[in-house]
Amino acid sequence: MKKIISFLFFFVLNFASSQSKDLKIIKKPIAFTPERVRLSLKYLKDHHGLNQKTPTIIPKMIVLHYTAGGTVESNFKYFNNTKLESARNTLQKQSLLNVSSQYIVDRDGAVYELMEPNTFARHTIGLNYFAIGIENIGSKKQPLTKEQVQANASLIRYLSKKYSIEYLIGHSEYGAFRNSKLWRETDSRYFTVKEDPGSDFMQQVRLQVADLKLKEKP
Repeated sequence: MKKIISFLFFFVLNFASSQSKDLKIIKKPIAFTPERVRLSLKYLKDHHGLNQKTPTIIPKMIVLHYTAGGTVESNFKYFNNTKLESARNTLQKQSLLNVSSQYIVDRDGAVYELMEPNTFARHTIGLNYFAIGIENIGSKKQPLTKEQVQANASLIRYLSKKYSIEYLIGHSEYGAFRNSKLWRETDSRYFTVKEDPGSDFMQQVRLQVADLKLKEKP
């Protein structure tokens, strides 16, 4: 029995190590203009109650999303805009700052870094101030792939080595933090229901990184 346990432990360690080694991150930075810096600092102050000189975060959480369609290029072009489009009326009332994410993962598992992981991005209400966002190309009608599961797991491992990550959640799960001390949103009415990236995807990713013991609730 001891030999079996030792073998399994050795296998898990080697599998985890190979995940990190196989990760390739393609730099594809969005434009962080002076105006985007200004709007980011304003968002941090207005919505998170934080007065900062730089739009940076100390990452403690990773939030997984899906893009609800499109390609890496179309989503990159969208995130690259500094200001939010007028069609997103509910969000625009809260801030002109465009939504974005630190990473995008393509359907073949290719990982793109849109900004440094410790740079502020608007992707999850109430938690942006300490959360890294990972967008995945896909939607409810276009389920995320096994390649994306593997890529997300590898990226989570990489980020967990770089920062003191404590939480891993899907966008649909962020409401669990609403009444916790971690929730920083000055407008109690500002909340939207999300369904991405899907419970099946989250379950698969969590199985891949179970040894990291990342929490899903406060």
